Amino acid sequence: MANAKVKVHVKKGDLVQVITGKDAGKKGKVIEVIPAKNRVVVEKVNIVKKHSKPSQALPQGGIQEKEAPIDASNVLIFCATCDRPVRIGHKFLEDGKKVRVCKKCGQILD
Repeated sequence: MANAKVKVHVKKGDLVQVITGKDAGKKGKVIEVIPAKNRVVVEKVNIVKKHSKPSQALPQGGIQEKEAPIDASNVLIFCATCDRPVRIGHKFLEDGKKVRVCKKCGQILD
């Protein structure tokens, strides 16, 4: 599975809500999608501390906080019209374009 192409249900820029884990209930925007590992990085979610030695770029060194990836199965897309996290479906428009839709209200999410 190292070279397998995996589909992830979220895209960069989507508003998502974490549904399980230590950050359950938090909402944020997807910063990065890592399809090879089925993981996503969400802003202000899963914050970890990274200790860094002094370097040219950071002369004082220290401890930085950054977002770490979480499994894509732990997030759901947040529908603005339903005002809740929802599962998504796919639908073809009249012009043949494939779009993602909310399973609850049918709102187009793309």
